[in-house]
Amino acid sequence: MGNQIDRITHLSYSELPTGDPSGVEKDELRVGVAYFFSDEEDEVEPRAPAERQWKEAGGGGGGGGGGGGEDEPELEVAAAAAGELEYSAFCRQECIFSKLGGSQDLKVYPVNSLLPSCRAGDLLELPVGGQPPHWAVYVGGSQVVHLHPGRREIRQEHLAEVGGGRLGGARVVNTWYRYRALPPELVVQNARGHLGLRGRDICWSDSESFAAWCRFGKREFKAGGEAQSGSGERRYFLKLHLSDNWVHTLNFNSLEELIREKRRKDASGKIRVLKELSILNHK
Repeated sequence: MGNQIDRITHLSYSELPTGDPSGVEKDELRVGVAYFFSDEEDEVEPRAPAERQWKEAGGGGGGGGGGGGEDEPELEVAAAAAGELEYSAFCRQECIFSKLGGSQDLKVYPVNSLLPSCRAGDLLELPVGGQPPHWAVYVGGSQVVHLHPGRREIRQEHLAEVGGGRLGGARVVNTWYRYRALPPELVVQNARGHLGLRGRDICWSDSESFAAWCRFGKREFKAGGEAQSGSGERRYFLKLHLSDNWVHTLNFNSLEELIREKRRKDASGKIRVLKELSILNHK
């Protein structure tokens, strides 16, 4: 424990977790965030077919779905990630996020194949067709803690049961955000310390922001957690890498806004985004 404390005390202010190390915030830090509690993952159109919606763990067909994934060819699971949008994101001149197929492994693995390589504190992404990808924190014992989008509740479940066992695969995404990670024990503590929170007690807009906050402890991931510049300066830049010679850049006032728009585009899919941008460019 002494080494962990020493490590944390040498982080810069921007890398320290805010509030109590468990992640429980003081009431006064939540002032003005009620406007951000709509569930972005439920608002995206068009919605996926009913069988792809998030289900209760252990619901009808959940066990069968989990068993089917065991025999699912890895190639079929990887196909779910085909044609994904690729991004890099910056805060002023600093790269804070990177998802680029040319330099990173974006492969999606069947849950049963991925679990042996997972370590407590890992960030996992579960791609879902027609919806924003779902993020979770691996806490050991095949369990993850995540913000359940349908119920707006922080839950702990077996990875294979997330989404009622109907999700084909997942991947570890520890390196996508470029911030320095907290010690694994603290990442797990941050995640489990919020179990059971629901509704307005949750101060994250989506599963990605919650999982990333658990690992990096930066208040920018919280809804309304970033002070707005009085000058209206747009400090954040999201670059969509659409081809070798086509990069489309979007500007944002906060990391929360950037993540929200990135997830909307993920849900739309690359083909639809390309069509939309082509129309805009020809106006």
